[in-house]
Amino acid sequence: MMHRKRGLRVLILSMLSASPKNGVEIMNEIEAATRGWWRPSPGTIYPMMERLTTEGLVKKRDDGRYELTDKASEEMDWSFGAPSTKPQTVEEMLNEINSYVSYFEELSSSDRSKLGPQKERLKEIVERLSRLLKP
Repeated sequence: MMHRKRGLRVLILSMLSASPKNGVEIMNEIEAATRGWWRPSPGTIYPMMERLTTEGLVKKRDDGRYELTDKASEEMDWSFGAPSTKPQTVEEMLNEINSYVSYFEELSSSDRSKLGPQKERLKEIVERLSRLLKP
């Protein structure tokens, strides 16, 4: 149950990062995202919104919609695995580049057509990286 609540928490914060919403809009969006498979009840959503408000992650606007606070935006930078706005070391960046190259290699062997339209752009990136190695 705790895992499910953690997932709901992340889902709500992610939805609010797109735009402010009230509880009904959050329930509707979750129902739409799950294609009708799940619609959280008011007894699930509103206590969660109260908890997020108490934790300082969201605030309720005068129009009844909830929006993220700066604290939530900072937390989301690292919790969702989105590109980080925090400085990274060169080693961390190289590890990330290596992961993307592995992805492109697998894509090349499984569905080469997705790489075709990006061939020239990939060549440009390779050339730029190659220039970094020249004395």
